This record gives sequence, C-alpha cells and structure tokens, in this order.
Amino acid sequence: MNNEQPIIVGLDIGTTKIAAIAGRKNEFGKLEILGFGRANSNGVKHGQVLNIDETIKAIAVALENCIASNPDLQIKEVYVGIAGHHIKSLQTRGDIVRQSNEEEISQREIDQLIADQYKTYIPAGDQIIDVIPQEFTVDNFQNIPNPIGYGGVKVGANFHIITGDKNAIRNINRAVEKSGLQTKDLVLQPLASAAAVMGQEDIEAGVAIVDIGGGTTDLAVFYEGILKHTAVIPFGGENITNDIKTGLGVLKTQAEQMKVQFGSALSNEAKANAFITIPGMRGLPPKEISVKNLANIIQARMSEILDFVTYHLKQVGMDSRMLNGGIVLTGGGSQLKHLIQLTEYVTGLNARIGYPNEHLASNHTDELTKPMYATCIGLILKGYDDYERNRKLFTKQFKMVEIPKELKKEIQEAPVQDSVAADVKEEPVEVTARTRKLAGINGFWSKFKDNLIDLFKEEEDKNF
Repeated sequence: MNNEQPIIVGLDIGTTKIAAIAGRKNEFGKLEILGFGRANSNGVKHGQVLNIDETIKAIAVALENCIASNPDLQIKEVYVGIAGHHIKSLQTRGDIVRQSNEEEISQREIDQLIADQYKTYIPAGDQIIDVIPQEFTVDNFQNIPNPIGYGGVKVGANFHIITGDKNAIRNINRAVEKSGLQTKDLVLQPLASAAAVMGQEDIEAGVAIVDIGGGTTDLAVFYEGILKHTAVIPFGGENITNDIKTGLGVLKTQAEQMKVQFGSALSNEAKANAFITIPGMRGLPPKEISVKNLANIIQARMSEILDFVTYHLKQVGMDSRMLNGGIVLTGGGSQLKHLIQLTEYVTGLNARIGYPNEHLASNHTDELTKPMYATCIGLILKGYDDYERNRKLFTKQFKMVEIPKELKKEIQEAPVQDSVAADVKEEPVEVTARTRKLAGINGFWSKFKDNLIDLFKEEEDKNF
C-alpha cells in the first residue's frame, strides 16, 4: 500500500442508487478500493436532485456503509458526478493573437484561451460546467493535439462546452454540503464512466460510451483522442421497469425483479414456453406472465434508446467507418441479457460491455467491477488526474489504511438487486419461474479542463 498518495472519494448520485467509493493508487499506479458503500436513491429523478432531504438521507446511508466497510476512513471531500435532462453541449471556436510571437506557446496562453470560452453566451438559467478543448491550430497548421512549445502569431482551438441548469447544479451542491461534505469538483458522468472503462487505444480508435443508468442514458463519443460529442438521453432502466409494470399489470418491485432475473433485450432469444408466476394480491389467483412478452416490452424500450444513440452518432458524422472501437456499454442497464446483440443490430457497430477494471488493482471482489460502479471509479480517476497535475490542493492522509477484507473477497450478504433497479425492497418478492415441458424442451483526463466549483457556491447557500 502506497500511503503517500491521497485517498480520493467518488460520489455517484444516481436515480436508482447512490454509491460512495474511496480509493488510493498503489505503487503500480492501480486503484485500490479502501471503502465502499451504497444506498437506494429516492430523491433523484432522471438524474436530477429534486428532493434534497431524501437525497441527503440516501447520501448519509451510503457514507455510513462506506465508513462501516473501513472505520479508518475520514471522508470530507468528494468528487461528484452530474447528469440529467438539463445537460446540454455546444461547439465553439476561440483564437488569440499572441503578444510575443518570438517565444514558444506556453500553458498560460492555453489557459487564457480556455478561460475566454467561459464568456460564451448561453441561455439564461444555464451555467457552463466544463470547457473541453479539441483540436488546436497554430497559424496555418491544424489538428494539433498540444500546441505548447510551438511558435506562431495566432493560436486557436475548437471547444466542446458542457452546460447545465443552475438550479440543478445548486441542488446537487446543497445536498452534498448539507451531508457534511465538500464538493471537490463536479464531473460529467459519461466522461467519468469513459475514464473507468477505456484505455488510451480506445480513444484513439474511436469509440462511443453508452452509460445506461436508472433515469438517463449518457453518451460520450471519442475519435482520434478527442471528445467529439456528449449527450444525455432521457430514458434509462427505470423507464423499462415502468413499462413492465404498466404493460403486465404488476407491482413496480415485481417488475424490477422480473427484469433483472428473467429479462432479455431480444424477444427472439426468449423461450416461448417459459412463464413467470406472480402471487395474487389479497386472495386473487396467481398471475402467469410469458417470458416472451416480458422480452418484447424490454426490447421495445431498449431499441428506442439505441435509436437515440444512432441519431446522435449520425449528427456528428460518426459511423462504422469512424468508430473502429465500436460501442462500449456500461452502467447498471448494460447487464441486461442479449443487449450486445441488440446494440449491434440497431447501430450496425461492434459492441462490448465496459467493466471498470481497466485501472483497478486485481485483488478486489467482483462486486466492485460491475458496470454500475463505472462512474464512481471514474470520479476517483479524475481526482487523481487533478492531483498529479497540481490542479487542486489535496490533504495527504499518511495514516495506514488497509484494504478491508470484505472488499478482497466475495461479499457474503446478497447485494441489493443491481442492474437498472429502482427500489427493490429487501423482503424477497415471490417471483418464481416454471417451464411448460413440451416434446423434448490515463492519460484520459489530461484532455479535460476542470471547472471551478466555487462558481456554483452562492451566498444564500450559507444559510443552509
């Protein structure tokens, strides 16, 4: 264990779950997880914090579980993921004429170029979250990844600007601060997930990260080492659960458990002779549900989500010839059976599941390598990039904090149903299946500029 590295905590405030993970890099540059906690999320809808009190309670439970997994931890600062319908992006262009063109281009000039983009006009009520430089130009030379050290009269760049609703950003900060924590930085969730599941070769080859969460599906597209596009699609796993609930006339908890245990994203792969028996309510007879019908409902909604992905890829000119790395599916919703086949059919691109073990040490329990924790792992990686590049001040915790035994082996108690589940209760829902037998049957974050979290703090927040 390398005790000279800071302990960084990622806090993923999602629609269906809130996860807190504490990590520290070892001497080999791999993340070792020192604490892990999660809780069901009740105050968040479609990626936005709507009920601050409920969100605070859920954050408190996640933190308690994280500290319970390792009592030596002290959590004060967190990196927080941000997503939701309100997230938008736009492309801009910026140039500066250099005052002294006899010297090489410096980091100070690049910082000035980026800072100027924060003055870009955006609609009232929105706020710039991040300014991400893409290709640089120096005089007549184009497509320069890093212009520092070049000489020239004029330097410019194309920028990808990410904006969000001021009230949504304020609600996140209030929930975190009223939980006794300080927000170190807000990070766009698809970028955090991408950092956790991708290597440098993926970014160079061209890849689309599709993070299927509970309330939203986040998209990030990379090509030749550059972030080309980001988008938030307003559908996720909770929409599938609600479709099942409405279409089959069952309780939401039953719909969720059926989706996780028996659901398939391809109706052709579901057995026509398989049925699920749901206990009847208050003396009513049990209800039998066809696994085929369940798959039809799931496929319809997942196809709609993937149609949105295809639309966004076409909008930015990214087709099968450009994205050699294909589509990487991550998030809780990526665990649906046969989703890879459906994705390849709808988009025409190769697909795979992205697990957040690209940068994790190898001695951790399988629970931590599930796609649903990709955002949280990516938030820690963002923190380490800030630390290694001296973007922010960190208090180094030199105390000995070992990896808990529980995180080195299989977690004994049954975990809360993950996938895209919303609020599966701890009491088991009586869902049984029977089959009618017929005859025989890193350097990732270096490309992104951190935003100033102080911009989000307002004077009125001190009253809370």
